[in-house]
Amino acid sequence: MDKVLEVRNLSKQYTKVLAVNKISFEIYEGEIFALIGPNGAGKTTTIRMISTLLTPTDGDAVVAGHSIKTEPQKVRECITYLPDEAGAYKNMTGTGYLKFMAGLFTENPKQIEEYVERAKDINQLGDRLNDKIGSYSRGMIRKLLLSRAVMTNPKLAILDEPTSGLDVLNAIEIRKTIKKLAHEKKMSFLLSSHNMLEIEFVSDRVGIIAKGNLMVTGTTEELKQRYNAENLEEVFERVVNENEIL
Repeated sequence: MDKVLEVRNLSKQYTKVLAVNKISFEIYEGEIFALIGPNGAGKTTTIRMISTLLTPTDGDAVVAGHSIKTEPQKVRECITYLPDEAGAYKNMTGTGYLKFMAGLFTENPKQIEEYVERAKDINQLGDRLNDKIGSYSRGMIRKLLLSRAVMTNPKLAILDEPTSGLDVLNAIEIRKTIKKLAHEKKMSFLLSSHNMLEIEFVSDRVGIIAKGNLMVTGTTEELKQRYNAENLEEVFERVVNENEIL
């Protein structure tokens, strides 16, 4: 499989804080890679560097053959980024919002329509897309936002807390959608979540970051065996506690 993302010794130094310290990992075509860690571990900083929202102090990341340092515009054409705090225009209808967002990617009317139809197929909101977003539940908004994020078939979709605040049923639907896009469309995902059950269900591989250091990567089963753990929560606890001792 081809590498969609290759992170090479990526670092970010703020004035007095080394937020990310020479981390390296890769994501392959159609793979779902989860980057997890405690608050303040460097997850969001890493994601924002890969998304070209922050400039690295050192190292690089290559997305579909393009460097985030020397070709940030090319990288932006290959990715989508859906932050935890993302919202939508409440006075727009769902369809109006999708058309507006599609128009930011292309001026071609046919292409816009293709993007919108693809988003509709993904979010499955049906007639509710004719209603204003202000009337939507949080789950509906998240489905709309996810469909907007992936309607252009990006090489890499970066999702920060994709099911945060959702009830169990809506969260399950979002997870199934992500897995379907990865397996059927060969879309690659970099996601961050505090929900270990979610990570176990949806991800192909996991990376655990603590105090800016990428401590370990592997499949959930590999990590459970390595740390003699029953679940990913136990792995997470032991890896983070090991870092505290170091």
